[in-house]
Amino acid sequence: MRVKTRLFGEIEIADEKIINLIHGLIGFPDMKRYTLIFDEEKKDRGNIMWLQSLDETDFAMPVMLPHVVKPDYAPALNEDSLEQLGDLTEDNTYVLVTVRVPKNPKEASINLKAPIVINTDTNVGDQIIIDGNEPVRYLIHDAIHGKDGE
Repeated sequence: MRVKTRLFGEIEIADEKIINLIHGLIGFPDMKRYTLIFDEEKKDRGNIMWLQSLDETDFAMPVMLPHVVKPDYAPALNEDSLEQLGDLTEDNTYVLVTVRVPKNPKEASINLKAPIVINTDTNVGDQIIIDGNEPVRYLIHDAIHGKDGE
């Protein structure tokens, strides 16, 4: 599938790289098909990735693995919320968090309250609001520099 995106130009997406989010992202329920785009210049999967919508190609959300910023992140995921994702195991569960990058980079944050959980066997996922006290805005700068990110 070829897709023309606003941020990355025209890209080729293999069918097995399409992620289907059951309910879309919070605030964007009609966009359900996505792919992950990595920084090709780094030749690796660096810290920031882009969750590129295939339904609305002008939309891409920065995401990252939560453990990069908060190594002890262990969200209490509700079994009922995960049921639609199929048989999840440690090996086929991929957890991402959205990244907020305002004008002041020191205020960049990740959303630990609503991780995106993906079953990598089926490429089906969902953004799940978790119970508990995880913050919607966990400051990246403070966490990296030894301060409490909340």
